[in-house]
Amino acid sequence: MKPMSVLYLVLATAAGAAIGAWVAGSRIEAPAEAAARTAAPSPSPILVPIEQRVLSADVVTRGTVRFGLPQPVSIVPSTLKAAPGVLATLPLPNARFQEGDIILTASGRPLFLLQGETHTYRDLAPGIVGEDVRQLKAALQRLGFDPGSATGVYDQQTGEAVARLYKSKGFEPFGPTPAQIAAMRTLERDMADAARARVAAESAVATSGQAISAARATAHQANQVQALERTARADDQRRLLEARQTGKSLTVENERARAAQADAAAAADIAQQIADQSLIALDPRQPETARIAANAKLELARAARRKAQHESALAIEAAERDLALANERIRLANAASAAAYQEGERAVRAALEAQKLAELDLKTTTERANQAASDLDAAKRRTGVQVPADEVVFLANLPVRVEAVSGTVGAAATGAVLSVTDNQLSVDSSLPLDAAQLVKAGMPVTIDEQALGIKATGVVTMVATTPGTRGVDGFHVYFETRIDKTTLQLDRVSVRLTIPIKSTQGAVTAVPVSAVSLAADGTSRIQVENKGVLEYVSVTPGLSAGGYVEVTAPESKLAPGQLVVVGYKNPDRGS
Repeated sequence: MKPMSVLYLVLATAAGAAIGAWVAGSRIEAPAEAAARTAAPSPSPILVPIEQRVLSADVVTRGTVRFGLPQPVSIVPSTLKAAPGVLATLPLPNARFQEGDIILTASGRPLFLLQGETHTYRDLAPGIVGEDVRQLKAALQRLGFDPGSATGVYDQQTGEAVARLYKSKGFEPFGPTPAQIAAMRTLERDMADAARARVAAESAVATSGQAISAARATAHQANQVQALERTARADDQRRLLEARQTGKSLTVENERARAAQADAAAAADIAQQIADQSLIALDPRQPETARIAANAKLELARAARRKAQHESALAIEAAERDLALANERIRLANAASAAAYQEGERAVRAALEAQKLAELDLKTTTERANQAASDLDAAKRRTGVQVPADEVVFLANLPVRVEAVSGTVGAAATGAVLSVTDNQLSVDSSLPLDAAQLVKAGMPVTIDEQALGIKATGVVTMVATTPGTRGVDGFHVYFETRIDKTTLQLDRVSVRLTIPIKSTQGAVTAVPVSAVSLAADGTSRIQVENKGVLEYVSVTPGLSAGGYVEVTAPESKLAPGQLVVVGYKNPDRGS
């Protein structure tokens, strides 16, 4: 072995022995040192500041953004037109429309888009009343065409506003149809006929009044005549009464006395003629002619006596017959008087009945004339500016975008021709069954997606009542959120939804949940540092959310930034 190798071996052995001695010395310690090393280290408090913050308990889920659910735009046939029009222009998909826009044309006529809950179901014309008219007038008012009062009555001012709407878009308003004009002309003729009938009825009423006056005058005159006739029969009654009382009639006796007087006078005249004849016959100086004349006078006196006797007999017979017929004349006079009275009354009643009929006819013709005038007035109001059912469509939410076009140019303008969505973004999402009970329509929603830099807000619009509907499984409930107005392009983007279920409605004093502990009496407390000294403060906890809890200290004042103990830590045993 060489000397150098031996030297290195000796040095290595010495070095190893030295190292072994040092290691052995380091492992030997005194009992006091061992006790100090194994004792528990002194813990130090972990302090955090008290904060002022808004606490809220949230439901977090995800959903996909979309535009509003598609709804069809249908053209309702108009009864004002003989047949549906032909589609002339149609919008392109994704086209946007505001209220008052024309979304398509058919046979040169427009289809206006207006906002309203009631769908189009009839033509709108002057005189029409209903909720659809009310919403038409509301739309016209929003578009700047004043339709007058906000009632549901389509009046002349409404028609004028409709006309201005049409003309503002370069179209003529829809006026009365030929059928309506013909109907109005018929009503005008009916009204003229009814007016003539009423005039005739008025004349008949006036004539009936005159007929009543004439009938009453005639009856009065007849009664007066019969009264005179009854007065004339008073002499007959007197003579009958006299005959019954005395047994003879003065009239008959008077006639007999006259007959006796006339006969006596005739006899005296005959005697005188006989005497004159005798003197002439005895006087020879009298010529033959005197004797002939005397004889003739005698015959004439005798004839006169016979005539007087016959006349007296006739007069007596007439007086006796007149007396016999007096009672019958009285009865006939009374009957004639009664008949004249009844005939007068009948004539007056007939005239009164005729007047009633004339007045009834006047009433009927007046009502008919008034009805005809009313019908004509209504027809004139209806023949103003109209809104055919196939020229307006009402949608509840505007503006809208065209989702799809199903109609084709040249086809009949009827039925569903396209579908639209509202221009409002919505989010389709779902909730677990336990969380679904906490979310209600109207709750605010925070919408974000950090990776895409998306931040927006919205409102819950609908929560399904049954799990497993609208494309979600049976362990979730569908709900819809409508996004507030935003310029972000979010269609078909997946986003996170945060729904605050409960909130403090403002910043409150809050500490970490771990800072609150229970005292021996069961009350809550926190340990607060006060000038380097830790002391317990009794608190009343409130809403707990996000690892923090709201606290109030009835007997002490807690300030933001003040330190509170949330735990303790031990020093590192190897340090």
